[in-house]
Amino acid sequence: MQTVNKQQGMSAIGAALLLVLIGFLTLLVLKIAPIYIEGFKVESSLESLKNQPEVAAKTGPEIEQLLLNRLDINDVDSVGPQHIEIKRLDRGVTVSVKYEVRREMFGNVDVVVKFDRSVTVLAR
Repeated sequence: MQTVNKQQGMSAIGAALLLVLIGFLTLLVLKIAPIYIEGFKVESSLESLKNQPEVAAKTGPEIEQLLLNRLDINDVDSVGPQHIEIKRLDRGVTVSVKYEVRREMFGNVDVVVKFDRSVTVLAR
């Protein structure tokens, strides 16, 4: 009587495909994570405007300069004055930042991430 040996483990092709998949996912994380970290820095800079005394009483260019200074301190390179929009309200001001980041993944494949963050600062 013969016994049938069961195969166990992964073939070399299966292991190679698994390594390629892990490498691809690692590449995605390494390319996209800094974009989102920078997005969190932008959101943090906007939120810090709420703690600034009398921001709602300042002019548009003054608020823009305050935000640009915070972004510069946080080492944010993707946002410039053209991405900042300031709207006056009855009791305060809304500051919005709309921008997109495009990074090359490999070859002719790019990743594009769009951000639209805003904060409303009420007069005290």
